[in-house]
Amino acid sequence: MEDEEPQSEYSGKVHWTSEADDNYEDYKKWYIDLWKMPQSLGLGVSYCLGLILLGSSYHNGSNLGGPDPWAIEYFAKVAKYPSAQVTAQDLFNSGVIKSATDFQVYKEIAGLSGLDFAYGDVGAVYHTKNDKLELLKSGSLQHLGENMLAFLLHTAILPHLPQEKKVENAEGQNQAVFFDILGTYMVVYRQRFANMLHNSVIMQAILIWTTSLFIGGYPAVVSVGLSILSILLMWIFALSFSVFVSLSLPFICSSPVPYIASPWLVIGLFVAPAVLGALIGQHLGFLILLKYLRRVSSKRKQKQSPGIEASIVELEAERWLFKAGSVQWLVILIVGNFYKLGSSYIALVWLVSPAFAYGFLEATLSPVRSPKPLKLVTLLLGLSVPVIMSAGIFIRLVGTLIGTIVRLDRNPGSTPDWLGNVMVSGLVAIIVCLTLVYLLSYVHLSGAKRPIIFVTCTLFGLSLSAVMTGLVPQFTEDVARAVNVVHVVETTGRYGENQSPISYISLFSTTPGKLVKEIEHIREEGFVCGKSKVIDFVTFTVNYGCWSFDDVQSGWDESDIPIMQVESDMKIDDRITRVSVNTKGSVRWSLAINTEEIEDFKFEENSVELVSVDHKTAVDGWHIIQFSGGKEAPTEFNLTLFWVKNSPVLTQKPDGPLVKLRTDLNRVTPKAYSVLQKLPPWCSIFGKSTFPHSLAFLTSLPVDI
Repeated sequence: MEDEEPQSEYSGKVHWTSEADDNYEDYKKWYIDLWKMPQSLGLGVSYCLGLILLGSSYHNGSNLGGPDPWAIEYFAKVAKYPSAQVTAQDLFNSGVIKSATDFQVYKEIAGLSGLDFAYGDVGAVYHTKNDKLELLKSGSLQHLGENMLAFLLHTAILPHLPQEKKVENAEGQNQAVFFDILGTYMVVYRQRFANMLHNSVIMQAILIWTTSLFIGGYPAVVSVGLSILSILLMWIFALSFSVFVSLSLPFICSSPVPYIASPWLVIGLFVAPAVLGALIGQHLGFLILLKYLRRVSSKRKQKQSPGIEASIVELEAERWLFKAGSVQWLVILIVGNFYKLGSSYIALVWLVSPAFAYGFLEATLSPVRSPKPLKLVTLLLGLSVPVIMSAGIFIRLVGTLIGTIVRLDRNPGSTPDWLGNVMVSGLVAIIVCLTLVYLLSYVHLSGAKRPIIFVTCTLFGLSLSAVMTGLVPQFTEDVARAVNVVHVVETTGRYGENQSPISYISLFSTTPGKLVKEIEHIREEGFVCGKSKVIDFVTFTVNYGCWSFDDVQSGWDESDIPIMQVESDMKIDDRITRVSVNTKGSVRWSLAINTEEIEDFKFEENSVELVSVDHKTAVDGWHIIQFSGGKEAPTEFNLTLFWVKNSPVLTQKPDGPLVKLRTDLNRVTPKAYSVLQKLPPWCSIFGKSTFPHSLAFLTSLPVDI
């Protein structure tokens, strides 16, 4: 890489992003200066070949990677307590987690490989006041330090490291598949080997099934089809039972997500219905399969006594259901291998281990031999390895998802109250169907059906009673509901005329559910709640919240109100509008530009071009810029807007803003302080880069300026 001068004198002084969460392509551009600045200062970044990012997050796992997986391989070789899962990386890369990390910037722009760790436990406290040092487990930092020290000492003495590569040319065969076994040993291999291994297993499985069906003839084909039907019924009933409960909770509980502070309630509320549904669904398929096998048995020439014949048919049905579990995991392995998912190793172990156990202990090599009951040792040997390798991952996934529900509604009031429950219950039902498919095949001929039904119904009843009666609180002081209290000053009136500011307190929550109980504690503050007042905070919109206009004139001054002034508006060939922006005392602000009217723009500070004219991306019709600087950061800017050709503004006067601006001040007004003091202890202020400080000013320019 050649040394280049930084594009802006503010490189390294301000944190500048452009819609960091949803518009990552623009977000990463503003880190180019941070990457170039050390080079221009002679710090030798051109020789930097790796990056380690240690962070904390609400999701658990590690995003290890880059164009070359050398860092992963060395880490696995020397780390004392290796802990990393490619499953977390697959989820992050899939876009399910709406976020971005600094590691991605160096990976995609500089082509660096490295280690990107994200540690977390109690996900519900992420970005709240409860995210504190006391939550660190004893020895966790020592654990991390010993791993990093061993890795750095090893890599420091290496004669050479792989050079950086272009990311787009490094995908595919060179990717790494990695996972740890109980935090004591880490397995790493390349995608090339994974493809060979998976393809080999898939071909052998298909060959075995084809041979088996060819020997068994038409009855075997129908039997495997009915076995697969039982698997489908298991999925349908498990998902239906669990999702039905999740849809019902908002109507029968004071909070639509009553398990946030006590995640163990998920066992009774969602796991129990999912297990019950899976059992019922598979049992229905078992009965259909049993009926068909009895019909086939009645047509056989060689018959035994009715009792023995009935027993043989039941045992055959049991075995078909067990083998159908391998078909389920074979399909998942084929799909994962097609999309080159590193986490396909989970499907591999859930397919191979039970298949080997069944082949060694249960397979009847001759059709003359009558089937025997499935042995318990087959289940234990077949599932021990898969459970050890995947149980922790599945539990972490559910725990992480529960933690994210606290901040699920990024635009408060826009997300249905039941959505978080459906996500958790759906994930729980999927895990139940994936992991219990072999176990449930043992249940149908045993006397365990009634005890399982009794236990699951009892667990569900007790858990539901606990949340309905309030015996188990929905939120606690340590695991609180995420809320925001913002003193808003909004300029109103037609542009060019006397614009008078209005002031009010806005209370809203990113956690699903109404603010009924919270308002009871601050009733004397004059709050009104509902969806009648929509507040546009530029980076998000509050569709449901509470607001108060009482005693809101103190704590702010009109000199704090930002100003956007049209300096010129040329309408010759292409319309070009020049706007001056003065954020006054704020060095943290968000600016949104209407891309339906504006084709491109240029952003400058003191004749220094901060955003050049280039193709701009948009989210929901807006290009959003976020700015956060220090005490010496600039507050006066120039914005040049290039309008869309043949804009409808020229022929009609559409409503809505052309440019929106929100400036934040880290100042608590007397009214906001009073509200904060009276909030119940189970509420905690949620802070994120897209959310305002305790005092926010809103202003805009209309389209028809």
